[in-house]
Amino acid sequence: MAEHLLEVRNLSVRFHTAQGVVNAVNDVSWHLDPGETLAILGESGSGKSVSSSAIMNLIDCPPGEITEGEIFFDGMDLLKASDEERRALNGKRIAMIFQDPLSHLNPVYTVGWQIAETITAHGRPDQMAKDRALELVRRVGIPNPEQAMKKYPHQFSGGQRQRLMIAMALGLKPDILIADEPTTALDVTVQAEILTLLEELQEETGMGLVLITHDLGVVAEAADRAVVMEGGRIVETGTPHDLYHNAQHPYTRKLLAAAPGKGEMRQPDAQAQPILSCRNLSKTYGAFHALDRVNFDLMKAETLAIVGESGSGKSTTARLILRLEEASGGEALWHGEDLLKKSPREMGKVRRQIQMVFQDPTQSLNPRMSVFEIISEAWVIHPGVVEKRRWRGRVEQLLGQVGLLPEHANRYPHQFSGGQRQRIAIARALALEPELIICDEAVSALDVSIQAQVIELLGRLRDELGIAFMFIAHDLPVVRDFADRVLVMKQGEIVEQGPVRQIFEDPREPYTQRLLAAGLDPDPEVQRQRREARLKLSA
Repeated sequence: MAEHLLEVRNLSVRFHTAQGVVNAVNDVSWHLDPGETLAILGESGSGKSVSSSAIMNLIDCPPGEITEGEIFFDGMDLLKASDEERRALNGKRIAMIFQDPLSHLNPVYTVGWQIAETITAHGRPDQMAKDRALELVRRVGIPNPEQAMKKYPHQFSGGQRQRLMIAMALGLKPDILIADEPTTALDVTVQAEILTLLEELQEETGMGLVLITHDLGVVAEAADRAVVMEGGRIVETGTPHDLYHNAQHPYTRKLLAAAPGKGEMRQPDAQAQPILSCRNLSKTYGAFHALDRVNFDLMKAETLAIVGESGSGKSTTARLILRLEEASGGEALWHGEDLLKKSPREMGKVRRQIQMVFQDPTQSLNPRMSVFEIISEAWVIHPGVVEKRRWRGRVEQLLGQVGLLPEHANRYPHQFSGGQRQRIAIARALALEPELIICDEAVSALDVSIQAQVIELLGRLRDELGIAFMFIAHDLPVVRDFADRVLVMKQGEIVEQGPVRQIFEDPREPYTQRLLAAGLDPDPEVQRQRREARLKLSA
């Protein structure tokens, strides 16, 4: 039998923490062949990123410790390689791209210099490195590559930064590329473009690709084989087709069951009355129109989803309604009163009725405050909502509503998982008993099962408490399951809006059709059909 390009055998990794020893990876074995795409699928804490970090020697030891195992590449056990041997391999023959390119690109150097540096670091001449960097920037589809080389990371969109990281990783034509959640926070169209780009580059170079993901749609779109991890162990291995149609392990079946986009679509209430009406809402920055005459209604106890690519104006719409930014024109009528004309004092009262849940709870929750202080702060700002003697009981009640325990009130945000932190953010939004909660990409970075739990929670709160939701998202399967109506935005304008069934089953605008075709489905057969539709629309 031919030797594998890369083989991980019986790898175990543990971390020594203040709370004790954490066994992150337990007796894990898998292999990668030339030209193959292997997906490592699992949720946060499953060990998928730790196992790949061991390949690149990126585990801090201590607190990390590789207790056993072997990693073979080109006849060498990487775990026994010297630092000099590792440096000769990393970047040149084994490369990695990370989930958040902004955290891994140096903000004080131009992107051209950074791409060239990965080449000169392995002994290539400066001019050869510059020429290769320009060739790569052009190859990964960055507009005006000569000018782009002179720009800094912050001057690019998220999708462009991810393309630049791919260019950097491919500088020396590696044999293996490890991609750690390369598309998680990207728009559906950009996500599809990145996966297509990786596939094209793989065909050109014959490299093996390790794709680390929690998204079953990514597996269906890009993988030849998949390894499913739970709790640091491999629980199942197979092709995307086998895993979808014949999953053996309960954890794999749980992931498949939690995948959105398969439920019954909701029907808007024809009798519902609008609580918010936006008329000709506009925002300009100089000559740039970020929002251009936007009109829509939001009904009581309804979920209105706003979808579109980055820069389409989704978040700007929410910020104007909340007066986090000032509109350039138009009206935002809240129960018939124009929010844009209210004084700061009057807006303070309205903010009790309109709350917001942000995308990243790590940034939106104060790390120095306990959960009790975070939630009860709303009653400090808005006195009279809850008597102070009842604060403790009300906080515990709110935590119960979002599926947390009373004792969690005394903990701090860093002591919770991402999904639990988002639940705390929702509890904080509920503290003032609002009529409307604006969710700005509130579930986009969560694992599929946690995402399903949060969506189920929001749906229950909508039905039980009559709360309306403005749901800003790029994850179309979630929108399909949760929304009553959908508003599609492009470049600051609404191009289409209607009931969720009409948008998903009979979209009228080519842009909406492209968005839907770019969405990923866990069923490999459905995903193949979407890819064909995407190719037709782009032809």
